[in-house]
Amino acid sequence: MSLLVDSHCHLDFPSLREDMDGVMARAAAAGIGTMVTICTRVDRFAEILAIAERFDNVFCSVGLHPHDAAEEPDLSTARLVELAAHDKVIGIGETGLDFHYDHSPRALQAALFRRHIAAARQTGLPLIVHSRAADDEMIAILRDEAAKGPFPGVLHCFSSGPALARAALALNFYISFSGIITFKKADEVRAVAAETPLDRILVETDAPYLAPVPHRGKDNEPAFVANTAARLSELRGVSDAEMATMTSANFFRLFAKAKANANANAKDMTERASCG
Repeated sequence: MSLLVDSHCHLDFPSLREDMDGVMARAAAAGIGTMVTICTRVDRFAEILAIAERFDNVFCSVGLHPHDAAEEPDLSTARLVELAAHDKVIGIGETGLDFHYDHSPRALQAALFRRHIAAARQTGLPLIVHSRAADDEMIAILRDEAAKGPFPGVLHCFSSGPALARAALALNFYISFSGIITFKKADEVRAVAAETPLDRILVETDAPYLAPVPHRGKDNEPAFVANTAARLSELRGVSDAEMATMTSANFFRLFAKAKANANANAKDMTERASCG
């Protein structure tokens, strides 16, 4: 069976953390092989890292969500680079711009976003980008920063228009789709999913948010990424197995540190078995 990757979830959030064993068991039963639990506050990074260290198939990121920019305005690129050195940290973020809620000043969001980009450039780890109601500003910053030097990245939980998707793809970014593509009124997002190159697509839950059909109204969890992947399969006219294979290959291509870590674990297990 081809295993799926939930490339973006929040296992530290209460509804998932309090039923961690159940969440992990249901993910395994649904064919989810790897998960990334995402950091949204650097001052809580230790909690996220502890979850990733508990499970061989869980990785994490380090970053500050734009909602919380005002809570840690002095976060530096150097601090992000320092924390990203841990074996389990495979990405920088989530970071970006959210002009829908404006929980933090826009100028501060942009400044911190650029610090994260610098960290991604220095470490070579993918930038995990949140963008809402800020397409033009996001395009401008990504293009401006790319001119200073390339950096890998992914637009997570894509909910924007085609212009942002095309601009990001032109910069060699990946695009990650969530349960939103199963929502009745998400025709524009489905249109983007239908035209995104298959070798640039990732899938995610953003759990505990945005549970896909048929789980609407429930807390989302990694097992439900299978529903998102199945909807993508329908849109692209491929089998569920092919979609799992492609999206997982895409994930490990982008998040190369996760692949290296997984390969090291597999080698270690093989050596232990041979010694036994």
